[in-house]
Amino acid sequence: MTPRTPRAGEDADDLDVEEALALVNDARTPANRPSGDRTRRNGGSHGNDGPHGVPAPEAPLHRDGTDWAEARATAERAPRLRGGHRGGHLTPVSVPLSSALGLTLTAPLIALTDLPSFDTSAMDGWAVSGPGPWNVREEGVLAGHTAHAPLTDGEAVRIATGARIPPDTTAVLRSEHGRTDDSGRLHATAATRAPHTVSHGQDIRPRGQECRNGDQLLPVGTLVTPPVLGMAAAAGYDTLTVVPRPRAAVFVLGDELLGEGLPHDGLIRDALGPLLPPWLRALGADVVNVGRVGDDEDALHQALTACEADIVVTTGGTAAGPVDHVHPTLRRLGAELLVDGVAVRPGHPMLLARIAEKRYLVGLPGNPLAAVSGLVTLAEPLLRTLAARPAPEGYTLPLRDAVQGHPHDTRLVPVALRGDRALPLLYNGPAMLRGIAAADALAVVPPGGAKPGYEAELLDLPWASGGIGVCFT
Repeated sequence: MTPRTPRAGEDADDLDVEEALALVNDARTPANRPSGDRTRRNGGSHGNDGPHGVPAPEAPLHRDGTDWAEARATAERAPRLRGGHRGGHLTPVSVPLSSALGLTLTAPLIALTDLPSFDTSAMDGWAVSGPGPWNVREEGVLAGHTAHAPLTDGEAVRIATGARIPPDTTAVLRSEHGRTDDSGRLHATAATRAPHTVSHGQDIRPRGQECRNGDQLLPVGTLVTPPVLGMAAAAGYDTLTVVPRPRAAVFVLGDELLGEGLPHDGLIRDALGPLLPPWLRALGADVVNVGRVGDDEDALHQALTACEADIVVTTGGTAAGPVDHVHPTLRRLGAELLVDGVAVRPGHPMLLARIAEKRYLVGLPGNPLAAVSGLVTLAEPLLRTLAARPAPEGYTLPLRDAVQGHPHDTRLVPVALRGDRALPLLYNGPAMLRGIAAADALAVVPPGGAKPGYEAELLDLPWASGGIGVCFT
């Protein structure tokens, strides 16, 4: 194959893998050197990150950037370094149970009552007093009804699961363990016991069996799941004190983007507008605004100035090209740049800035997979801290196939999980979505690449571990 000479202003990382490898193997003239640095947007093929991150020799391809792991750690600890709560999370709020799912408790869940709050029947059957056979009362005991008169020795009454046990009850005899004779007397029929006998307390849930009033049921930091909501309701709660969802705004930058229809006349479809909001919601954010901003510095400055979200996510414009306005706008805002470029492929020109007290901007590259890399590198740990969510448990799996590496930078490669191995997927260039659309996780590949069997750290994609319904609703 004849290597193609990169265009002026095109990073060698823009080339597909065959072209990049050809440059490595056959770069002998200055014509093979890339020049300039340009970040384009989120549907085309002009990103500044390479499909496999293989640079041409002698070309100044490696730009300084924060180590990938350190960039993630910086994003995670950023909210802890400036005001607010020691843990870095947002100010707690009280919300009704119906609004608490997925949030984090900032106060321990203390039982407001004994559970159960009275002796209850664990089964449908009869409440009986003393040894049998028993005379059965005509009126039964149902759940939710007032207490019945005490039983006398040798007496029984029909009872429903969850109903309050009458005083002086010895046990509950399950429906399948009893029968009534022609005269209406109740007999125990369980084969494991002598006739007409029951064990004291059998099939009765005593008051306080699960907890006593004042017991701590769940600690601070617990993620509110459906069972937690049920526990809170049973314990007497109508509201919970939790960390609210961080408010997120998304601004998709670029004049060349279409919101619908087929690409035409140099215009391309916006892929990140549909991709980013649900992904941010899966990371625990409340997406309050999704907007389009053209290639205009004043327009971007106005959008950021008017935005009050806790985290702003922008796409494209993070490099140093003629229409890359993110850095100049951050300088106008007096923002504090916390991460400016990361040694990772794709996604090298991502950035993280503090644009105001307790407000942050995550600048993503414009190409789709590069933007995904920025999400998992900077947005995920930042949102996790703001929302006081626990860090996911790390794990590794061996790679089924070898993965081409970048000489200096970490690579994030889409993989499918197949049994006890991770299968690296094709179509993993920075402008591509085909690989990540079929992926379960991203594999962290060290500089230099990885051989088959390498134990790669994996970053689960939210829907692969939690399910679409759990993740996005």
